[in-house]
Amino acid sequence: MRAMTLANSKIFDMDLGPLNPVWAELILGFAVFFLTFFFMAKVILPKIKRTIEQREDAIEGGTERADDLRSEAADIRAQYEAELAEARHEAARIRAKAVEEGSAAIAAARAEGQAERDAILAAGTAKIAAEREAAERELNADVDAWARALADRIVGEPVGADRG
Repeated sequence: MRAMTLANSKIFDMDLGPLNPVWAELILGFAVFFLTFFFMAKVILPKIKRTIEQREDAIEGGTERADDLRSEAADIRAQYEAELAEARHEAARIRAKAVEEGSAAIAAARAEGQAERDAILAAGTAKIAAEREAAERELNADVDAWARALADRIVGEPVGADRG
């Protein structure tokens, strides 16, 4: 066997050409690999993991906030619809009351007008009856006088109480 030096020592006795590793390069490669591995594992990967967790939390929190906002909006909409239904009910009640009051006012005005008309008719009927009575008395007095005058003309002499 040949003597091995650290710089040119070979792992295998056979000659692999450029593929035959050198101990110093192999040890240096492992050392750099493990340093890089530990640096990545202890420094960079935790930062990456923390960033990923923060992003996941932000996404989940955003989703939860969106769900909360959605449920709050649904509650507000339900409350709005309930208030709107109540307002419509109140408006219908007010309309019905207004129709009732209007009907009552129309009925009252109609009754008042009917009473006024009846009063006017009664006053007119009484006035007509009084005028008729006055006219009848006046005419009765005149009719007697006219009847006597006509009888006097027809007969040619005075008739009735005027005869003397």
